[in-house]
This record gives sequence, structure tokens and C-alpha cells, in this order.
Amino acid sequence: MKVAAKLFAALAVLLAAQPASAQSPYPNRPVKILVGFTPGTAPDLAARILADRFAEVLGTPFLVENVPGAGSNVATDRVAKSPADGYILLMGGNPSLVINPSLYDTLPFDPQKDFAPISQVFVAANVLAVPPEIPVKTVAELVAFAKAQPGKLSYAHAGVGTSQHLGAELFKYRAQLDIAAVPYRGSTALMPDLLAGRVTMSFANIVNVLPLAREGKLRALAITSSKRSALAPDLPTMAESGFPGFEAVPWFGLLAPAGTAKDVVDKLHGETVKALALPEVRKKFDELGLTPIGGTPDELAAVIKKETPEWAKVIKDAGIKLGN
Repeated sequence: MKVAAKLFAALAVLLAAQPASAQSPYPNRPVKILVGFTPGTAPDLAARILADRFAEVLGTPFLVENVPGAGSNVATDRVAKSPADGYILLMGGNPSLVINPSLYDTLPFDPQKDFAPISQVFVAANVLAVPPEIPVKTVAELVAFAKAQPGKLSYAHAGVGTSQHLGAELFKYRAQLDIAAVPYRGSTALMPDLLAGRVTMSFANIVNVLPLAREGKLRALAITSSKRSALAPDLPTMAESGFPGFEAVPWFGLLAPAGTAKDVVDKLHGETVKALALPEVRKKFDELGLTPIGGTPDELAAVIKKETPEWAKVIKDAGIKLGN
């Protein structure tokens, strides 16, 4: 009887241990967050802020990997095709999830079917900036300057399908300008040529423009959000500068591959919301000109679904073509 009792006890311990080992707490190994843009851009900086916080509270490294290319399609596609286990995540935004479906005939991923949204992380703004050597101080003066030299000016953008690209094309369409597009792999990549005057202007991310504008290395003319920024309250909006209704802002959120377990998504969503509520994190976002969001997975899915046809109409009406 004693032997039987010991065997029964040992079996009970073994059976009790099996679910624990089969369902190891997430995460139990390093997690990667892929960013489709170069280091130093808004999505990269936001991803690193969250990664540091996640690593601290979850006790596992969260690593940011930059995979720029094709308006962030490369990183987005890689995550779409990754195992749905929560160990490969995407800091994805409206370039690949909302805008690119209207720019590309086909995409290797479906923004609304291939991902499990976690949370919209932030909304930012772009700033229309020129090198200080360009003899303009307002958007109206820039329009006149460009119209006097059709086909001779250029604008730099952070990649096809980005809000910087679409903002510039919308500006060209609304002002009826002939300006050549010069694509780069992210806002930081275009800065050297903009600073050197090798391109005439750019709708670049506020994160990258404001410090240089304050140093006099660039001249900021207007912001692309619907309201002025607290970081630069004297900077007018494009709407205030003669383009009513003009808005072209980048937003980014955290997503996992479709099929990722709900408990994993819920845990990541909860930690994202907690992180974005911390005073020190909000301070960092404020300094970068980013407005933290922290919405639910359903809210992020709804944003993607709502904005896709809205941008499709802008792209069609403006006659924007892939390859600009």
C-alpha cells in the first residue's frame, strides 16, 4: 500500500507539472520588435521606449530590429509570415497598413487579415521644412518659388507610401506644382541631403526636424497635423497656410501575426497601456512630439479599416503613382 501511495503521489505531481511546462509563462525567451524604418525615426524611438519597459517588467529581453524598405512593406511582410507565438512583433503604421494597399497592385500580406492588433501606440506629425538657403519663410512663398521654377525643385520623402510621401504629393496636387520626388529609406536617411540643400524641401517627421530647425540648420514652414503642436506653438498648420483640410500624419501601433493567442495579445496590450500611462514615458513621447494612444486591439483594427478607403480616395484624386 505504501508503494502504491508513493506511486500515486508521484503520478499526481507529474500530471500537475505537465500543464505548467506545456504552458510556460509568456515571454520566456527574447522577443523582437521589427520596425520598417531606420534608427532614430519616430517608430524606432517609440519601439525602443516600449522595449525597455517590457524587458524591465517582464524580465525578458525585447530587441528592436530595423528592417527598412518599400515603405515598411519588408518588415510588415516578415512579421505577417512569422510564427504566431508572440516572439516576433511589428511596430507598424499607416504606411504599410493603410496607404500601401492603394499604391501597390498587390501586396504580399493583407493588413486586415494577417495581423493581430495589440494597440495603437502614437500619432505624430510631419513638418514641411527647407534648407535655410532657400529664400522662403512661408508656405505661400514656397509655392511661388516653386511655380517660378517648374521641374527644377525636388522633395525628399521617407519611402513610398509614407505619410511624408503622401503629404508632399497632396501638397503638389493642391498647389499644382511640378516638383520631383526623391525617395529615401526613412527620415534620418534623407536628412543629410536636405541639410546640404541637395533637395529643396521635405515633409519630414517632427522628431527629426524640430531640433535642426531650432539650431537654424533647417527652416520649418508648417506642420501637417490638424492642430498646432505644443512643441512648436508658433508653427502654423498647413490648413492655416492656405490648404484647408490638409492633414497627413503618421501613426504607429504594435501588432503580432494573426493567430497569436489571445492571452499573449492581452498581456502585451496591458503592458503597452501601462507603459504609455507612466509619467516618464509620456514625458519622453512629449519631447519627441508624439501623442501616446494606448487603444484596444479592436480600436486599432477599426482605425485600419476606416482609414484605408479614406487614403485610397486621396491617392486616386491626386493621381499619385507608385514609384514617385
